[in-house]
Amino acid sequence: MGTVVQLKTKINDSYSELKNSVDDKLILVDERIKQKLTSKVELVDEMTKYQLNTGGKRIRALLTLGSAKLCGYYKGGRDINLSACVELIHAATLMHDDVIDNGEVRRGKKTLNKIWGNQSSILVGDYLLSRCFEMMVDDGDLEILKLLSSTSAEISQGEVLQLQHNKEIDILEETYLKIISWKTASLFAASTKVGAILSGKENKTKDALYSYGKNLGLTFQIADDTLDYNSDLKIFGKKIGNDFFEGKVTLPIILLYQKINDKEKRELLTIFNKPERNINDLNKVLDMINKYKVINDCYKKAEYFINIASNSLNIFEDSKEKKILKNLTYFSLERSF
Repeated sequence: MGTVVQLKTKINDSYSELKNSVDDKLILVDERIKQKLTSKVELVDEMTKYQLNTGGKRIRALLTLGSAKLCGYYKGGRDINLSACVELIHAATLMHDDVIDNGEVRRGKKTLNKIWGNQSSILVGDYLLSRCFEMMVDDGDLEILKLLSSTSAEISQGEVLQLQHNKEIDILEETYLKIISWKTASLFAASTKVGAILSGKENKTKDALYSYGKNLGLTFQIADDTLDYNSDLKIFGKKIGNDFFEGKVTLPIILLYQKINDKEKRELLTIFNKPERNINDLNKVLDMINKYKVINDCYKKAEYFINIASNSLNIFEDSKEKKILKNLTYFSLERSF
């Protein structure tokens, strides 16, 4: 079941290239986060250490470090401090997301709310945000403080907007894009723009990196939502159906609803209105997705944002850093994790 847009024969290794190019600083980012999250309250200390040990790709921190390097920032540690900030914002939103979604497993481990309950998870998520804002104040750049503060507000609004349209299978594509723009792409955009701000670059450069990050984030989220219904990628170890079982309406369902007949629309509506969906329901939806070639449609939508992200970097002179960031746009679509 499922149809896959053929990926390039050569594996895009831009994520590893970016990670390797700033690996020395990424280590310091992790150390900075651990240092900042130390608490005299035993439960807070235990929960934050557990959260840090769940891993993660650190893509937002990498984008800040990579963008700063692209803009010529080499001396000083502001990029390390601010990379830690964007990671703390991301970690806090994951904690809150798991409470909202009643999540039980993330990255192969039990979620904090599953172990310690919702109340503690919400408060520790707030603790992470508080520590993050302390670090922003210590940095002292009002432009960065305003950017990351407004980004945090956008993420919250995106979460509420998604809840407002929960299980709404006839949701407008425009509304879906607004949700993922706020929930996901806004922090990607802030992460890359921070690199230009701390390097003292002009507005043109800041805007270019903001555009790059935003459209990279949109591609990243569309790919993630599409992977959830792409059964042909099971060989890569990606478990499908998580969004479906939670009743989240993402791009594959939105595009499917636009193409199916009235009988199928009623069936899809019945499935999403159920208190719980089962594997048989998933298989029915996957059959429809395959029938109407929805996976290909999703990737075509993502390619539009890939082109914008890639073109946003054209103002920069050719360099190793520029090449890695350009290739990362395609990695965000081709990835299988």
